[in-house]
Amino acid sequence: MQPAQGSHESVDRKAWPTLFEVLSRKTVAPLDLFSFYIYMRDQQRSVDYLDFWLDVSQHLQLCRLYVRRLHRSLAEGTPDLEKNSRRMSYLTDAYRDNAGEGPSDEKDMSDQRLSQFLRSNMGSRNHSPQNSQDSNQIEDPPRPSFHAQDRMNDSSSPGQNSSTDNSQPRQEDLRASAEKILYTYLLPGSEREIIIPQSILNEVQEAIEGPAQRSDPELFDQAKDYVFQAMQRDAFPGFLQAKGFGNLVPQSMMLRLIVGLVSIFAAVWAAFILIFLGASRSRRCWLIIPFTIGIYSLFTHQYMLDPIIALLGYSEYTLFDFNKIKEKFVMTMLYRRSMSMLFFFLLVTTAVCCLFIFVPSKRL
Repeated sequence: MQPAQGSHESVDRKAWPTLFEVLSRKTVAPLDLFSFYIYMRDQQRSVDYLDFWLDVSQHLQLCRLYVRRLHRSLAEGTPDLEKNSRRMSYLTDAYRDNAGEGPSDEKDMSDQRLSQFLRSNMGSRNHSPQNSQDSNQIEDPPRPSFHAQDRMNDSSSPGQNSSTDNSQPRQEDLRASAEKILYTYLLPGSEREIIIPQSILNEVQEAIEGPAQRSDPELFDQAKDYVFQAMQRDAFPGFLQAKGFGNLVPQSMMLRLIVGLVSIFAAVWAAFILIFLGASRSRRCWLIIPFTIGIYSLFTHQYMLDPIIALLGYSEYTLFDFNKIKEKFVMTMLYRRSMSMLFFFLLVTTAVCCLFIFVPSKRL
């Protein structure tokens, strides 16, 4: 999986981004959605919660695309628009709101309007004889993808990818998408079961499998909010700590700890050998190399930060996989921590080397 090539440029922000900004792809590396996905997968071991949130968001986009299709079919294929003026006006309002028009504080209301329209439209697919004939000629579109890699690589909206009718979703696709989410994440014993309150699970299951057979995105609101709060409380602070104050992954930190301990042990052992063998100070200057490697490795493990890599502008996604830092706020934070860390590293290294180099030697 590779990070999506988004169009976001570096943002000159003054504070840490929120979880919603990360999930909405409004941030850039190393605080982007791809980094958060890797963190949830490799460190939190709870990527199923993030996948659920992303699949529900994808289901919402599928519903919006379905509304756009109905809006176009009513505008182009209805013989007598006056007979459907009320329905056309309601559908047009939902289409415009969910297409992104209007202020952001009205988006929640437009989502509710979208869900109300889908519930009222359940079971009544044909709006006119001509529209019914056109709908029967539409081939079955491909099912929506639920793979994380497709979501990471897809930076455009579904409406931009679909230009022909045979790629537009139908009501059956909305129901298949809702059932996919229910059977994959929510039901006990499902493939990627997530833990949510039983009351929320019962409501979602009854809405999908009950007489209503709902597929509107509003039925997942409570589960989605619960998962969002869980990620914000349990995972997001650690993500900001790992990516905003450091640039190393746990595997790299453990490797540096091992290298640091081995180097320090070898340096101290060699130093005492040279001292008790009566070696000259010029010969003991070679101790600078193992002491420097050992102390630097231990410092990078303790700080979760490699200052040289940070000053070059890179952060580690996975072991030995470095990517450019695009978030200016993070770059400024890492620059300050790197300079402070290098100062203490040089101070400790100088003190240790002077101690073992300039101490008088005595041959035993």
